[in-house]
Amino acid sequence: MPIEPPPTPWSFPSADTADENGVVGVGADLEPGTLVAAYRAGLFPMPISRRGPMAWWSPDPRGVLPLDGLRVSRSLRRSCQRYEVRFDTAFGAVVDACRDPRREGAWITAEIKAAYLRLHELGWTHSVEAWTPEGELAGGLYGIAVGGLFAGESMFHHGRDASKVALVGLVDRLRSGGAVLLDVQWTTDHLCTLGAVDVARDDYLRLVRDATSLDVDPFS
Repeated sequence: MPIEPPPTPWSFPSADTADENGVVGVGADLEPGTLVAAYRAGLFPMPISRRGPMAWWSPDPRGVLPLDGLRVSRSLRRSCQRYEVRFDTAFGAVVDACRDPRREGAWITAEIKAAYLRLHELGWTHSVEAWTPEGELAGGLYGIAVGGLFAGESMFHHGRDASKVALVGLVDRLRSGGAVLLDVQWTTDHLCTLGAVDVARDDYLRLVRDATSLDVDPFS
């Protein structure tokens, strides 16, 4: 089980006080206790811009991928045979690939990487990786697990369907490990083809309270 960090000295505003963009507040820090408290409260951190201040977000609607609603096409099933899915064997490399500054909309700073590496050392954050038979990291994703919640942060791919294969592996792991909620922050056309849906903020906050109260650890 993950190691509980010291409690945060910060108090977050209620998620339902977010502005029209979904921002609840700006500032605080990225210490482990602050991050864990934020996810338990239905929030996640992301800079307002790459060089802007850290903001805490609660979008309405919120994107989730129902664990019984993942859509796996025939071509994706074939792709699943081309990669080996591993967990937590290359966390830093996955974060580095996700934070590649050449990517459109790149937002993961060195400060954010360091914060999630600290959480990884404490057992909270996890990577899901798709590897080629030649031993190359072809794609993956990372996020944080809090009880029955997995909050995805970012994903990448260098090989065809590699990030999708990692997502299939993640959903299998979460379902078998007792998790109940996969948060994807915002839906995109790409995620919607895989089964992601929008839920109202009030509904999400109920889901996240129930999920984070569960005494489960899908990655143990």
